Amino acid sequence: MAEIEHSLFGRDESGEGGEPYGRHSTGILPSHVLKQLIRARREVLAAEEIEPSQIQPASVDLRLGPMAWRVRASFLPGPQATVRDKLATVALHEIDLTDGAVLETGCVYVVPLLESLELSFRVSGIANPKSSTGRLDVFTRLIVDRAQSFDRVDPGYRGPLYAEISPRTFPILVRKGSRLNQLRIRRGSPQFTDTQLKRLHADTPLVDGPADIENGLALSVDLKGDPALQQVGWRAKRHTGIIDIDQRDALEAPDFWDSIQASRSGTIVLDPDEFYILASREAVSIPPEFAAEMLPFNPLVGEFRVHYAGFFDPGFGHEAGLGRGARAVLEVRSHEVPFILEHGQIIGRLVFERLTEPPPEVYGQGIGSNYQRQGLRLSKHFKHG
Repeated sequence: MAEIEHSLFGRDESGEGGEPYGRHSTGILPSHVLKQLIRARREVLAAEEIEPSQIQPASVDLRLGPMAWRVRASFLPGPQATVRDKLATVALHEIDLTDGAVLETGCVYVVPLLESLELSFRVSGIANPKSSTGRLDVFTRLIVDRAQSFDRVDPGYRGPLYAEISPRTFPILVRKGSRLNQLRIRRGSPQFTDTQLKRLHADTPLVDGPADIENGLALSVDLKGDPALQQVGWRAKRHTGIIDIDQRDALEAPDFWDSIQASRSGTIVLDPDEFYILASREAVSIPPEFAAEMLPFNPLVGEFRVHYAGFFDPGFGHEAGLGRGARAVLEVRSHEVPFILEHGQIIGRLVFERLTEPPPEVYGQGIGSNYQRQGLRLSKHFKHG
């Protein structure tokens, strides 16, 4: 690993720290608290200076390092091993990412990240793929040493970070510094109950209509679409060209996607091993003091997985209480058997979590947010007329 040259956070052995966490002592840390910690603490480190654009309203974008390993299969190190210990037995060959390299579909890669952690008492991490990563069907997960689960970093963890990357549909071009996933930093483990969620919806509507709240906020699928356009989704093509993960507004959608038109029955059949982009029927509005995560798969609602990149930033769809909202774009893949999806069918639930306080700039407020006010929309890599 490269020598660590720059610190993003500092560490306080007591776990309490000299810098305030915000209005609440527990919760997800917002951007301005993260920026304060850049100057004052030592909990997230980086081999190269953190760029301002990496700091999102409630997360930090993680960057790929200069090399990758092609591996035989996905793995978790388990409580007695480091990632490098496991790589010694499963790595096939190294790939230089300095000037860019293509990651092929159906293959699994492990990439050391430029960032690493030295977390203090009660501070933990949660990772998700970035929205654009999920919309390209690039399966990306965070791995840490001695981990027994993906995308979770235990309190007090000190060590390197790795991304597991497996393009499912499109081959992708990545390079050192490419950003495929993001990390939220949380202090404590605050619980947010359905009762609290109902109160929040009563004060600040979370969806444009009745809210189905049970173990989170239900979202359903829109298979009727805009009457003028008659389009309800996209289905990914096979055997396409390469997608440069860092190039935006460059690709023509028909070269990579087939349009799905609305049917009279309001249904579509999900074919196994095919990848779909659909949209929620509800317009979602996340208040500035909260973030939400969609549970990626629930076997009780059908044999499919939805929303690989399941993190909703504070302020997503929220415009100063106007109640407009934004559709949740859904990355959907059926499992094992064909599955009929019907208009209005529940496809997942949003679980909410409080921030320690609202960030000064929320999603959509001059920070380069790509999907505010979105409807059915592909990733930022495609031209939008």
